[in-house]
Amino acid sequence: MSGETNLAALIRTMTPSLSNVEYVFTTIRDASYQQLEQLQPLGTFIEAEGLTVILSKSNADNAKLPYEGVFNCITLNVHSSLDAVGLTAAVSTKLSQSNISANVVAAYYHDHIFIAKKDADNALSLLKELAEMGV
Repeated sequence: MSGETNLAALIRTMTPSLSNVEYVFTTIRDASYQQLEQLQPLGTFIEAEGLTVILSKSNADNAKLPYEGVFNCITLNVHSSLDAVGLTAAVSTKLSQSNISANVVAAYYHDHIFIAKKDADNALSLLKELAEMGV
């Protein structure tokens, strides 16, 4: 599988970056492909209760979709393998020490951490500190 698997290398070489886009999580019971195309979601996941959609706050507001929180996304910017062990745990442990919730989405190349907007700058600093310290 493509990507780095060594935890020490992953942490040492990650360069977290914060997106200024405000994101929300919502759910849609019976979404059509046409509706999804209009929403331009960053990500989706099918659950028994409905389709979870991660999208910009502005697109959710325009579509009058309900949501409960506003998030920013921190991308770790290291090509982590989907077989890598410990990166999510190291990141969430570092953030939990400052009482920051981490909603992790692993994509093919990178891990993306959705952080409550109020905590995003602090979370970015903590993850940069983790990278500097290494494992």
